[in-house]
Amino acid sequence: MLRSCDLRQKEVINTHTAKRLGYVDDIDIDQTSGRVLNIIIPKHRLFFMKREDYIIPWEEIVLIGDEIILVNHGDTEIIAT
Repeated sequence: MLRSCDLRQKEVINTHTAKRLGYVDDIDIDQTSGRVLNIIIPKHRLFFMKREDYIIPWEEIVLIGDEIILVNHGDTEIIAT
C-alpha cells in the first residue's frame, strides 16, 4: 500500500516531454471513495509571482518507482492559485 508521504519523496517526470516537473506537494482525494484524483506539483517560481501548480490526473501516472513517478501528460495543465 502506498502512503501519501511516500509520494512526496518522489520526483515526477513527464514521459511525453522528458521534463522534470518537481516533487509531489499535495494530492487531491475524492472524499466519498477515498480514491486519489490528482497529484499536485508546485511550479518553480520567484517570490513576487503568483503560485502555479502542475495538476496531474491519477490516470496519467504511468509508473511509480522507488525514486520517481513517470507521467504521460501531453499538455501539462498549470493552475494559478
